Amino acid sequence: MNIDLELYKIFYHVAKNKNISKTANELHISQPAISKSIKNLESQLDCSLFVRGKYGVELTKEGLVFYNKIKDAFSIIKSAESSLENMINLDEGTLTIGSSNTITKMFLLPYLKEFHEEFPNIKINIISNSTKNNINNLKNGIIDLLILNLPYQLSGEFNIFSICNLHDVFVANKDFEFLKDKEISLNELSEYPLILIAEGSSTRFFLDSYSSSKGVVLKPFSEPTSFSLVVEFAKLGLGIGYVTKEYLNIYDNLFEIKLKEKIPARSLGVATLKNQKISHAASQFLEIIKENNIK
Repeated sequence: MNIDLELYKIFYHVAKNKNISKTANELHISQPAISKSIKNLESQLDCSLFVRGKYGVELTKEGLVFYNKIKDAFSIIKSAESSLENMINLDEGTLTIGSSNTITKMFLLPYLKEFHEEFPNIKINIISNSTKNNINNLKNGIIDLLILNLPYQLSGEFNIFSICNLHDVFVANKDFEFLKDKEISLNELSEYPLILIAEGSSTRFFLDSYSSSKGVVLKPFSEPTSFSLVVEFAKLGLGIGYVTKEYLNIYDNLFEIKLKEKIPARSLGVATLKNQKISHAASQFLEIIKENNIK
């Protein structure tokens, strides 16, 4: 059967009200149109659904069985509408963000706190993965949006905008104090033990690309897998660490190595899919970030 769902809707309301006139007023449809719809449905189902009573209409045995099933279906629809309304009003739902552990810890936490205080019923999920994997998660609808370091080569299917600038620096502890008041070149720096975040991260790719453009190959002494470990290794004096200045609240006994070459600024950005409207929760979260960062 390929029956118009509008006929089911009219049947449901007539059966519930047991009155065609009341249903006509409720649905803003004329009584003759209601009666015609019921006859049409009975014809397509090949059975009688109502009999006329003294004060309205009554369901036949077949009509009662049919109504009990239709009633359940409309209850599910109403529940779905209610859930959707709650999600639109941010009374329920989930916000899923793709981000690295470093970006989450060093940048996102205060905004997640603000969002939770404003919308306490929205569940927050963070998927910490490589940028490459989270790009696939964004394409597949697993995450609502991706927070990433820019520049990053992305295809034209994404909307990308910058949140704030980032500045990368080399830092060291007192074991390298003889470099504190000097200005050295990248080439000279390459002679010292370097602590660089492991390959595969956008930060490492940016540094390798920049140093290569200057004709310098930086060979790391150590390659930790996280920003925090780069900092800790530098604090121990294992070498000179490459870090993002904005992610260091304080240097903690580390000082900045002055370079002759100026490392270009990067930025922190957000990526969303161009042809897909983001959820209300994701939209509100982005507004919180924009209000605090983008001037």
